Amino acid sequence: MENEIKVNAVFVLDIIGKPKEYLLESLEKVVRNIEREKGVSIVSKEIKDPVQMKDQKEFYSTFAEVEVEVEEISTLFVLMFKYMPAHIEILSPSMLGMTNNILNEVLNDTVRRLHSYDELSRVMQVEKQILIKKIEELGGEVPKEIMPPMQLQEEPWEEEKKED
Repeated sequence: MENEIKVNAVFVLDIIGKPKEYLLESLEKVVRNIEREKGVSIVSKEIKDPVQMKDQKEFYSTFAEVEVEVEEISTLFVLMFKYMPAHIEILSPSMLGMTNNILNEVLNDTVRRLHSYDELSRVMQVEKQILIKKIEELGGEVPKEIMPPMQLQEEPWEEEKKED
């Protein structure tokens, strides 16, 4: 292991939904999953009781504060993308150092995940267009809440190529 210093951090995981009992079960499950991750130890956890939302009376919200200890900084990045906490605070060490190999690994993993999210988003856009078309073909009315299918924008570098 290139990075011998363990990293302690607090994750704030929030959740909205119903019924409120399901929220507690869901957060407990997420915390158990985090604890099963390679190179991760749970130092402490606190799950708050769900409260009814002001604007959405049928929904509840709650959050958990989970302190983790990870063996490598790259593990912290994996947890961040996998569990999408609302907030992360590194408690220790106060100074972090890493080799360019570790940083390259973290950056490439980040790029891979961003590409997979982008691909998923594009697939969902196409599926939405197909569903809207099918509704119209069957003589149904597309609800007004559903915006017209978004046109996928060209990437900035593709526009530059056209100008060349």
